[in-house]
Amino acid sequence: MNYPSRVRLVDVGPRDGLQNEKQPVASGDKIALVHRLQQAGLREIEVTSYVSPKWVPQMADNHAVMSGIARGAGVRYSVLTPNLKGWEAAAQDRPDEIVVFGAASEAFSQKNINCSIAESIERFAPVVEAARAAGVAVRGAMSCTVGCPYEGEIAPARVEYLAGLMKGIGVERVDVADTIGVGTPLKVQRAIEAALRHYDIDHVSGHFHDTYGQALSNTLAALQLGVWNFQSSVAGLGGCPYARGATGNVATEDVVYLLHGMGIETGIDLDRLVDAGAFISGVLGRKPQSRVAVALLNKRAG
Repeated sequence: MNYPSRVRLVDVGPRDGLQNEKQPVASGDKIALVHRLQQAGLREIEVTSYVSPKWVPQMADNHAVMSGIARGAGVRYSVLTPNLKGWEAAAQDRPDEIVVFGAASEAFSQKNINCSIAESIERFAPVVEAARAAGVAVRGAMSCTVGCPYEGEIAPARVEYLAGLMKGIGVERVDVADTIGVGTPLKVQRAIEAALRHYDIDHVSGHFHDTYGQALSNTLAALQLGVWNFQSSVAGLGGCPYARGATGNVATEDVVYLLHGMGIETGIDLDRLVDAGAFISGVLGRKPQSRVAVALLNKRAG
């Protein structure tokens, strides 16, 4: 296999990982998490989102968090912006990249944001245009690329369709996301290959959830295609709201351990990363969801 020699990880823990937490997480703890991640060597961090606090109260402190970060040299800070109002609020905080989103499933799009896939992309077109005019990069999160809680299995043609729409409005790179974690390696490869009909390998990333324990297998399958950009979440933060009691995002620690074991560079210090995960898990009052973090923390204690 012609695996990439290096991989770039986006840690989505501060945003995707924390957004559904019911207990309030202090802005200072979110800022401390971002600092710990960048000290561990992360060069891309998804920090917060600019959505209505009525819908996502956990992200209501977006300005406080973004303005409180001591930015590291060479670190890209991204934020989620669901509409023009969100972009206008985010622009004041100078993100390096914004994230817009769309689903490969019509049913998911309707239930999640009350419009069709095509309509959702039309809504994002002025957001993408405004961001790029301001010199801010744009990433597109493509959800439900292999499975949907309402439609079941998703055909690769739906992923190709969505990737084409995103390319058409100026989205620079896309995430192939297995939102509910039902994907298996060949299905994930087909979804990635569908995205590659509109984007080159440098502009496609993998975002895998571990609901059925397949996230690392799916990461390996993506690596086999040459994918070298991935999203993950420190300590495995972020449950899966569509599968009760299931884990959500694959843990950054587990992905880093896999990559380092394969001789693939990440620029990340695994011990410091484990510390970052232990810190935020302590704030939340539970153990990290990362198998690697638990093993290394047990080894230290022993």
